[in-house]
Amino acid sequence: QLQLVESGGGLVQSGGSLRLSCTFSKSTDDNFAIGWFRQAPGKEREGISCISWSGYTLHWLDSMKDRYDISRDNSKNTAYLEINNLKPEDTAVYFCAAHRVITGCQTPLYWGQGTQVTVSS
Repeated sequence: QLQLVESGGGLVQSGGSLRLSCTFSKSTDDNFAIGWFRQAPGKEREGISCISWSGYTLHWLDSMKDRYDISRDNSKNTAYLEINNLKPEDTAVYFCAAHRVITGCQTPLYWGQGTQVTVSS
């Protein structure tokens, strides 16, 4: 079992930056890959990126290419998504999610509740 809690969302002006955090707590010794997703109003959820326990990363979302950095600190049980040069179209609820292997990251087993990011123009 794994519980995930996102934080760090908020209201930011266009061109600004945010660092989202995903704190996870697990009841087993399994290691998990952590993925970041987002869902804008009226749109389907889309995957952004995923990071394995060891730090290997996958990147999915071309519209955010070169504007974000995914990382994790396993000693703090936390993964991060830092987004730079935010645009109004980045407004969405951002979720972190987990799977035991990075190859399964696009179909996570566990989800957080999400954190709202709103970008004003």
